[in-house]
Amino acid sequence: MRIKYVLIVYISILYIIPIVHGVGQIIYAINAGGEAHVDSHGVKYERDPLHGHVGVASDYGKRLLIGRVPPHDHILYQTERYHTATFGYDLPINEDGDYVLVLKFCEVYFNAPDQKVFDIVLNGEHTVVADLDIFAKVNKGIAHDEYVPFKVSKGRLIVNREESDIIRGKIRVEFIKGYKDNPKINALYMIKGNVEDVPKLPPLNEEPLESFESKVEKEPEIAPKARIRTTAQKILDLYEEEESSIMLPVFIVIGAFIPVLFCLCKL
Repeated sequence: MRIKYVLIVYISILYIIPIVHGVGQIIYAINAGGEAHVDSHGVKYERDPLHGHVGVASDYGKRLLIGRVPPHDHILYQTERYHTATFGYDLPINEDGDYVLVLKFCEVYFNAPDQKVFDIVLNGEHTVVADLDIFAKVNKGIAHDEYVPFKVSKGRLIVNREESDIIRGKIRVEFIKGYKDNPKINALYMIKGNVEDVPKLPPLNEEPLESFESKVEKEPEIAPKARIRTTAQKILDLYEEEESSIMLPVFIVIGAFIPVLFCLCKL
């Protein structure tokens, strides 16, 4: 009876606590501009802490189906937070080790590149992504993730061999307002681990399947044998023309000689 009770409690815990598959230790995760969400990998995103304080929360992306991600995770890329100035989030850091910051983006508004372009800076000093143009990277309505690895050692943040101080156990990620449209973020999370511990988006398709199939229908393949027969036929026609041009003077001579021969016979 006691064993049965333990099993029931264990199974209940499995259903209540999401299991994170293939992801390192989650330190912080938010759904920018949106509500709490548990994604298909078990990462639990909190409601945007900037709600009602900084920038604008938008769900304009709900008009689109998002490419590269399962339907369950579309919401992470359909909601966003943008601002007319530089803005950011504070990330808690409690111990030394290797970390990865995953930044999730999707262009849901513009239909061309070079419209929304901005930098991403970590801890006020380290430019970790320069001139990010989401549309140029993946086109409209397609998920795009940026992976930012860094190290923490003895109260110092180390990014690409550059160091800075960690103040009050937090580092800040900022989206920098430049000369183009407003900076934004759709969602983000931070793990303790390496880039290899982060589930990656599938590769972009070079050409959509529908486009490829329609191209094949419009341009049917010609069998090699048919091409050979056509070429051979042209060669034979060329030979026939050459033979006709050679025999023509012979026919003329024969035609002129027959009347002369007839007259001689009468004599």
